[in-house]
Amino acid sequence: MDQRPNTKAIRIQTPRSPQMEHSTPLFLTSSFCFENAEDMRAAFAEESDDNIYTRFSNPNVQEFIDKICALEGAEDGFATASGMSAVFGCFMTFLNSGDHLLSCSSVFGSTHTIITKYLYRWDIEYSYADIHRPETWEALIRPNTRMIYIETPTNPGLDIVDLEWLGKIAKKHNVILLVDNCFATPVLQRPIDFGADLVLHSATKWLDGQGRVLGGVVVGKKELIRELYLFCRNTGPSISPFNAWVLSKSLETLDVRMQRHCDNAEKLVAALEGNPKINWIRYPFHPTHPKYEVAKKQMTRGGGLITFDLKGGLESGRKFLDALQMLSLTSNLGDSRSIASHPASTTHSKLSKEEQEAVSITPGLIRISVGLEQVEDIIADILQALEKS
Repeated sequence: MDQRPNTKAIRIQTPRSPQMEHSTPLFLTSSFCFENAEDMRAAFAEESDDNIYTRFSNPNVQEFIDKICALEGAEDGFATASGMSAVFGCFMTFLNSGDHLLSCSSVFGSTHTIITKYLYRWDIEYSYADIHRPETWEALIRPNTRMIYIETPTNPGLDIVDLEWLGKIAKKHNVILLVDNCFATPVLQRPIDFGADLVLHSATKWLDGQGRVLGGVVVGKKELIRELYLFCRNTGPSISPFNAWVLSKSLETLDVRMQRHCDNAEKLVAALEGNPKINWIRYPFHPTHPKYEVAKKQMTRGGGLITFDLKGGLESGRKFLDALQMLSLTSNLGDSRSIASHPASTTHSKLSKEEQEAVSITPGLIRISVGLEQVEDIIADILQALEKS
């Protein structure tokens, strides 16, 4: 019987042991045994799928990968110790000395650091495409461009990139399209359906959903994942079996959690509209979003993140954070608990004013990761903090 992706995320499971457990057990082992020399030879020759060493593969890790592949509609995948190890692993696998990377300028801070401060060590060039001027992107592709890398929605500005349009450009120029789908999750957006070759996640965020463990995962075309696997199994950014087990269990509730996150986000946006302390609100499924129609085309719902701009700028942003009574102040997102951050004074404070503007960060920008609490409580805390900011 053919099953839908969300059902597969619940039902995919490592084969049961003789104990007939209903929940997958933990395989906390560094290595695996063989019955005889021939079985061991065949495993090392890759003539069998037998596990050898947990740096290569592990039943808990494979279950997590299989579930993500089902959700994203991917052929194969590889899981890593963190979202950033997934990003770096992709760059190092597919970019060689003399290659060129085209990236949207609005990327996560650590990704920005890798691109701008480390890739040059391997003689890898890069160009940043203006998220607000998509008509200029194709001209930035060079003969040595090997990869296009984007986030959509972006962090933290919630800008949207048209995946179908970009997928056609990548195919036209025969370059790899790598999409960070962390903010939307495969429940709300499936980039492979629009032409992406590879999709990655910081599983630390919405996929876990409770702020417990670190993890990353890349899924996509089988031949590309094979290259990534060979690089990562030798360089060692392996996810622990325990973290993979936690994340695999988390995926069983991903759909219901994301629906509640979206419900709460939509109600919060409605409650903040017209507030005298706010210049504007940005949410992918709000009609005022510049790429509202694109978001509606490629996403099923708007997600669990909203941003708004305080009229008082930088100082109001600090006052707002200090006035919150329930929301958490932390650098994470995608948690069951609502989180507030002020990028201009924290995560992106080292960027110049011009660099902040280029990635849609204003002095008064507040990012809310909308949690699973009763939405009335979330709204009440934010409104009282606004009054004091």
